[in-house]
Amino acid sequence: MRTNRRNFLRITGIAGSGLLATGIKSCNKETPYANTLKAVKQSHKQGFNMSGYAAPKIETVRIGMIGIGARGLSAVHRLKLIEGMEIKALCDLRMECVEAGQKVLAEYGLPAARTYGGREDAWKEMCLSSDLDLIYIATPWNLHTPMSVFAMENGKHVAVEVPAAVTIEECWQLVELSERTKKYCMMLENCCYDYFELLTLNLARQGFFGEIIHGEGAYIHYYPLLSSNGSLPYGSKWRLIQEQGRPGNYYPTHGLGPLCQVMNINRGDKFNYLTSMSCNDFVLGKQLTELAKTDAFYRQFDPGKQPGNMNTSLIMTEKGKTIMLQQARDTPRVYSRIHMVSGTKGAAQKWPLPGRINSNDEWFTDDQMHEISEKYKPEIVKRLGDIAEKIGGHGGMDFMMDWRLIDCLRNGLTLDQDVYDAALWSSIGPLTDWSVSNHAHPIEVPDFTCGSYVNNTPLDISLSRGGNTQVRLINKDEGYKQMAV
Repeated sequence: MRTNRRNFLRITGIAGSGLLATGIKSCNKETPYANTLKAVKQSHKQGFNMSGYAAPKIETVRIGMIGIGARGLSAVHRLKLIEGMEIKALCDLRMECVEAGQKVLAEYGLPAARTYGGREDAWKEMCLSSDLDLIYIATPWNLHTPMSVFAMENGKHVAVEVPAAVTIEECWQLVELSERTKKYCMMLENCCYDYFELLTLNLARQGFFGEIIHGEGAYIHYYPLLSSNGSLPYGSKWRLIQEQGRPGNYYPTHGLGPLCQVMNINRGDKFNYLTSMSCNDFVLGKQLTELAKTDAFYRQFDPGKQPGNMNTSLIMTEKGKTIMLQQARDTPRVYSRIHMVSGTKGAAQKWPLPGRINSNDEWFTDDQMHEISEKYKPEIVKRLGDIAEKIGGHGGMDFMMDWRLIDCLRNGLTLDQDVYDAALWSSIGPLTDWSVSNHAHPIEVPDFTCGSYVNNTPLDISLSRGGNTQVRLINKDEGYKQMAV
C-alpha cells in the first residue's frame, strides 16, 4: 500500500504564484517548518503494521528515565509503586535532578539506579545499556524524537511525553523506526485516562451515542508568562523557547487524543484535512517586554512576533465527521479540555462544567449521571480508579496511564496508544502552523498508517486480558502494602 506522503502542493497550492505573491509566512526560509515541505512530498510504504501488534511479554520491565525535572520526577514517584518493574537508570543534564530521583527510590527501599548526566549526550550512553527494556522520556520537546529514535534503534521500547514530534519529518521518523524495529513508541497522553474520557469511550463502544458525528476538544489553560510576583510560572523557560514561531496549536494532544480514540481515528477512520486560525497576540509580547527590563533571558524574544492568544482548528475525517480543536493559555479563561462527543442518539461534555451526558435531547440529572457512570464504568476504572485517585497525578489519570503501560508490557499486550497515534496527534501542531500562516488555508493531514487504518481494530479497553499487575502503597506504620487491582 503506497500513499503520497501528503502532496501539499496539489491541495494547497503553496508553491503557486498566488500564495507566493502574498508573502505567505510558511514560505519564508526563516520559518522553522518550511523544511518539512520536503517531507510531505516523499512517498512512504508501510514496513510493518504496528496497530494491534503485541511485543513479547516482559516479566519485569526494566526502565531507563531521561529527564528528571518536575514531570520526570513525578513519574518516578508513580512508577515506583507498580509491581513488575524496576527503574534501572536515571539521566538528566543536571545531576541534582538525578540525585532527586535517586532519593525517591531510596526512601521507598528500592534498589539504587545507575546515574547518567552532566553532559548533553549522556542519555545516549544510557540507551546503549543492554539491561533496559523501556526508555521513559520527559525532556524538552525538541529532544523527544531524537531520543525516541535512538532508543528504538538500540532495541528499546519508548514512552515519550507530549508531543512525540514537532515536525512532520520527525513524525515519519518515529513511524518508520517503530515499524522497522517492532518496538513500541507510545506518547504519554495522560488525558486518555481521565475517568470521564474513559467513560465516554466505553459508552461509544456500547453504541450509546449512536453514530458519532462530531467531537470537540481543547487545552484552555490560563498560565500567564508574567505572574504577580514577576516570576515565570512552572519554571518553563525551555517551553517558551519551544513555542516561538508557532502560530498554530502547538499543544494539541490533550484535547485531541481522547476524541481520536472515541472516533476510531487510525482504526477505521482517518483525518483528511484541517484548517486553522489564530487571533493576534494581545498579551505575551507585553509580558516579555516587562520581563526583559530586568532579565536578559527575555531579550532574545521579539515581543511583536509572538503566538496568538487563541487558536481554533477544524478537522474533517475520511468518513465525513468533524472535530473542533482549540488552544488558549494567555488570557483568563476557565480551564477546559471541552471533551464533547456528539452522536445521532446522544452526546456528552465534561468541560468547563461538571460532566454531563445527553440521551435523546434530555440531559441527565445528578442521580442519573451517577447511575450511568456506575453502569458503564470501564473495567480499568473499576479495578484501579480508587487506587489511582489516592496516588494522584492529575487526579489519578497519570498513574493509571503508567500502570496500563507496564501491565501491557508484562502481559505481552498491544498498547492503548501506538506510534501512528503518536505521529498523528503530534502532527497537528506543525500542520496548524502552516494553515494559520496561509490564512487558514485547508491542509491535508498525512495518513501515517498508509491505508491500513481501514482494517485496523478499534481500541479494546475491556481488560479481558492482563490487568494482573499489582500496586503497592506505603503506610507509615505498616510499610509496603500490596493493593489488589
